[in-house]
Amino acid sequence: FNNDGTKMYVIGGSGDDVNEYSLSTAFDISTATYVQNFSVSSQETVPTGIAFNNNGTKMYVIGNADDDVIEYSLSTAFDISSASYTQVFSVVGQDTYPTDITFNNDGTKMFVVGNTGDDINEYNLSTAFDVSTVSYVQNFSVATQESNPAGLAFNNDGTKMFVTGFTDDDVNEYSLSTAFDVSTASYVQRFVVSGQESAPTGLTFNNDGTKMFVIGSTGDDVNEYALSTAFDVT
Repeated sequence: FNNDGTKMYVIGGSGDDVNEYSLSTAFDISTATYVQNFSVSSQETVPTGIAFNNNGTKMYVIGNADDDVIEYSLSTAFDISSASYTQVFSVVGQDTYPTDITFNNDGTKMFVVGNTGDDINEYNLSTAFDVSTVSYVQNFSVATQESNPAGLAFNNDGTKMFVTGFTDDDVNEYSLSTAFDVSTASYVQRFVVSGQESAPTGLTFNNDGTKMFVIGSTGDDVNEYALSTAFDVT
């Protein structure tokens, strides 16, 4: 989503593109209407994950054809029609089937889900949101909970991490004793989404953690959930 939840973005591995939707009510997917798409096929033919920088002037796409993070510049914030290719960073040294990407709040850390290693790979960026300055730090295995991890999200302060995947069809919640440091993660609990989707591929939350969104490749849809306690998947 964009910052205020009035735009939603879906990455597509069939069309090799980013699809943009407008929401007349923020973070309410029943009000979503399709706007446009942006092809990434020149850089990646199996795109699997997407992220933006804080102000929407940069977009990042990850995929498992070339196993890299692709950075685009947007001349108009959160308008994918204004996107242009900037640069690329390879993650093949850490995983040959990356499925999702996200950043910490200030863009000095990047996280990549690895489906081959069943882990979360953490990187440092010496210049915020600039993938040319990325260096690998460490990883955290989620294999005990999910052997095909596909989606990743954090709560606002980085003390909780959420991973979804298409083996157990659930959202796994982890607690981090040090914010955005995956080496300090420990498993807490899970929430099963198989009643709605048998192949979940991504997840995100609204700004205050009272809504969770899970996308999947079986139903080809976005499923919206309400959380009575913010960022608590139970």
